Amino acid sequence: MRRHKKIGLALGGGAARGLAHIGVLNALKENNIPIDMIAGTSIGALVGACFAKDGKINTLEEIVLNIDWKQLALLVDPNLALLKKGFIHGEKIKELLRSIIGDIEFKDLKIPFRAVATDVTTGEEVVINSGSVAEAVRASISIPVLFTPVKFENKFLVDGGIVNPVPVSIARNMGAEFVIACNVIPEPQKRGRITSETINSRKYTKNKPLTKLNNKIDKLIQANKDKIEAIREFSSILKNKIYKDKQIYPNTPNIIDVLIHSFYIMEYRIAVLELKKADIIINPEVNNISTLEFHKGAEAISEGYKSVLDVLPKIKKQANIC
Repeated sequence: MRRHKKIGLALGGGAARGLAHIGVLNALKENNIPIDMIAGTSIGALVGACFAKDGKINTLEEIVLNIDWKQLALLVDPNLALLKKGFIHGEKIKELLRSIIGDIEFKDLKIPFRAVATDVTTGEEVVINSGSVAEAVRASISIPVLFTPVKFENKFLVDGGIVNPVPVSIARNMGAEFVIACNVIPEPQKRGRITSETINSRKYTKNKPLTKLNNKIDKLIQANKDKIEAIREFSSILKNKIYKDKQIYPNTPNIIDVLIHSFYIMEYRIAVLELKKADIIINPEVNNISTLEFHKGAEAISEGYKSVLDVLPKIKKQANIC
């Protein structure tokens, strides 16, 4: 019997689209595809960390499908972002991440895992493989402007997608002989609108872990209530001043929308080069999900699952899986 190749999984960034990684992991697990190591960037780091903890993804899936995204959206609305250090600050986000991932360190993970971040001063790639997993994920998901940079040793870190949006090379460096890359960053011309829709809150399950998590979100909202209202008022005044003379078309994307869209255009160009190093590329059809539409988690997960089925025979054959 041939030994299967050591399989590494590279999970890319892409905000809400990255929830498709959950479906990818479900499909791989159900079809007995072993994952020996994981490298993740941004949302890929979050999903990867949750799976690396115990080889399961059902807890995160339940959270995604049942969390009160309407409340959480108040904290990540790009129209509310501060243009100083970032609207969403570190300690509270780490608290939320610990509620999802657990208060664990890399050495406690069942599957070897690496999170990719960027040194905002030097532009260097930073691969985190020790210490707090929640802290590493917090650094990897820190989209510039929306999130404050993370202080790590003598560096300030932001989203890893700036330098390595789909970390195939990191999975290789971990010892993977066969790398499956999941890319959810669409070509710019195929991308949907760059502004997010109004979110219709879904009815969420009232079990203890989810209730606890939603309560933390509520507290975070309340703690920032005055700031949110002040920014809304400022945005309204600014918009009226800008559009008063009709010099700018009213549907022109705001500066934060443009920054985020530009960020993902840059990521796509880098991702194309990185994906050439993968053995199998999985591309879930999530173009119609915009950056912050996390309430479309069920759709993203479904597309991720289906995308694996298309390449499953190739994976088994090329990775020597009977």
